[in-house]
Amino acid sequence: MGFFSKIFDGLKKTKEAVGKRLFEVFKAKDLDEEFYDGLLEAMIFSDMGVAASEEIVGELKTEVYHKKITDTESAKNLLKRIIIKKVDYDVPPYRYPLLIMIAGVNGVGKTTAIGKLAKNFKDLGKSVVIAAADTYRAAASEQLEIWAERAGVKIVMHGEGADPAAVVFDAIASAKAKKTDVVLVDTAGRLQNKKNLMEELKKINRVIEREYSHADIRNYIVLDATTGQNALSQAAIFDEAIDIDGIILTKLDGTAKGGVVVAIACEKEMPVVYVGVGEKITDLLPFDAESFVDGII
Repeated sequence: MGFFSKIFDGLKKTKEAVGKRLFEVFKAKDLDEEFYDGLLEAMIFSDMGVAASEEIVGELKTEVYHKKITDTESAKNLLKRIIIKKVDYDVPPYRYPLLIMIAGVNGVGKTTAIGKLAKNFKDLGKSVVIAAADTYRAAASEQLEIWAERAGVKIVMHGEGADPAAVVFDAIASAKAKKTDVVLVDTAGRLQNKKNLMEELKKINRVIEREYSHADIRNYIVLDATTGQNALSQAAIFDEAIDIDGIILTKLDGTAKGGVVVAIACEKEMPVVYVGVGEKITDLLPFDAESFVDGII
């Protein structure tokens, strides 16, 4: 399956749910208030969020007026361009050595995302090491080890309950010694309380900045697309602790609410960098704004 086919297929549920509503909206004869109300409702239904949907519809109204647009087809094309502009962030290209610290609550598909990301880099011809720094969840390292094996990459792991920062320290030392291109750091998704978890993430961050300051360092959060608006609050909490640079959105193929990408980009001002569109190891794709918008409208 080609890149675009995978995106389209992954957004099938969203397109089916939103597409029907949009089809009815764009059957309108006039671009009147009823048209804009219907459009707003369809966008909110797809989990684009109230604030983002109102902002986009407001911009559409203004441009339709200034450009003297009267037909729905032109309005639809204009809507696409407005949404693309909202979700298409200018993410700097990777520089190597690269370290990506990956955060997120348990159950969002973090381990799977790391395995797939490792495979992505391996397929680009990069050497990869995974730091299994979620030492609190039983069997977390073992699950990650299976994914590392599938992806054909190295893994650094300590015993259950070990200091996560020590795992990261060892992984960085190994990467330096072997001139490894990419270090992927798994982190805990849950500790005794939220404060403990955030302090642990900050501690890992300090080790990374101290030991690997010459590397390109990125902090990504994994969010589950099926949780909709709840994903936004998770992004905000983690961003406070470690300054999130980008989002890996998993299970996009499992929801009719894929519009949450727009809500994240507009309300949280964070780029979506990868999307999970299936179960296969190759089903984590770099986010492409135009393909995404074509896939839902």
